[in-house]
Amino acid sequence: MAAVKETTATATPTPARKIYPVVKYGDPVLERPGAVVKEFDAELQALAEDMFVSMYAAQGVGLAAPQIGKSMRLAVVDVTTGKNPEAKIVLVNPEIIHAEGEAREEEGCLSIPGFRGYVIRPQFVTVRAQNLKGETFEIRGENLLARAFCHEIDHLNGILFLQHLSMLKRDLIKRKIKKLRKEGEW
Repeated sequence: MAAVKETTATATPTPARKIYPVVKYGDPVLERPGAVVKEFDAELQALAEDMFVSMYAAQGVGLAAPQIGKSMRLAVVDVTTGKNPEAKIVLVNPEIIHAEGEAREEEGCLSIPGFRGYVIRPQFVTVRAQNLKGETFEIRGENLLARAFCHEIDHLNGILFLQHLSMLKRDLIKRKIKKLRKEGEW
């Protein structure tokens, strides 16, 4: 039997990812615009990776920094829910620069678990954003991807999907949440 040769090369350990709890409706961070990101460093990269892990753990397709209590203009999107690593999109300081078409689809939100409603969104959008290095890029999304971009950018502007619902539907959901709070279940 041959002796096993020891190697002296050490692999850089991958840091453990943090799973952030998703902030629920009622927390003020969800209803105020996030601050513009100015520092593009290792801390921002780590936060983006933690956001993907947190989003997958919550079974979402998008997550905005305010949803984990961070008031900043950073969002992550992956409409494949982790099935395709190349589909991971990080949006820093994003803005919608073009929208066309219209689609009415049911939408939910990780910050408002258990509640859904039909929301009209553009069918196609073009977003201008920065990547984790601070480089500006444009990306076009259609259907679910366009919806996810709009939903997450709304979060960065302090807007929840509830604000796109009819007043009647919105009030019904708010009353149910108030009841859940009273019962200690929210």
